[in-house]
Amino acid sequence: MDNIQTDRLNLRHITTDDAQFIKALFNEPAFIENIGDRKIRQKSDAVEFIQSKFYKSYAEYGYGPFAVELETSQTPIGFCGLFKRDIFRYPDLGYAFLSRYWSRGYALEAAHAVIGYAQKKLRLPTLVAITSSENTASLKVLQKLGFVDISAVYMAGYDDPSQVFVMRL
Repeated sequence: MDNIQTDRLNLRHITTDDAQFIKALFNEPAFIENIGDRKIRQKSDAVEFIQSKFYKSYAEYGYGPFAVELETSQTPIGFCGLFKRDIFRYPDLGYAFLSRYWSRGYALEAAHAVIGYAQKKLRLPTLVAITSSENTASLKVLQKLGFVDISAVYMAGYDDPSQVFVMRL
């Protein structure tokens, strides 16, 4: 995976050096509510998660999440990337940001960059995205990106259905 740069952001591989940041992000109330509790309570839990999930994805599929950093300070503010899900034929675009960085267009900017990467570097024909129908901010991002809402699906570990979106590249 290559690094990606936008006007305001750097997107790069997540490494075990990001463990403290991942721990903080994954324990934000909005992350737990919208994505789920990954039970990352210690820095060591984050290191293990990065190694078992993110590194595995990079090695097996050639894609995964990017750490999203502010270009000016290299401060990590979230992640955005592609995820392999067994229920989908195509990769899932996913993102999460620390709440103090919401409403600044960072999710949209990072997602545009990842979509370009998926199209130009990975030559993927299609992406999917999922979100809760209650997550209005994520719904707005997906709509602005041009994703089309196609169905609802029940995901393991969630009580309510998730909205499934698709984008042809």
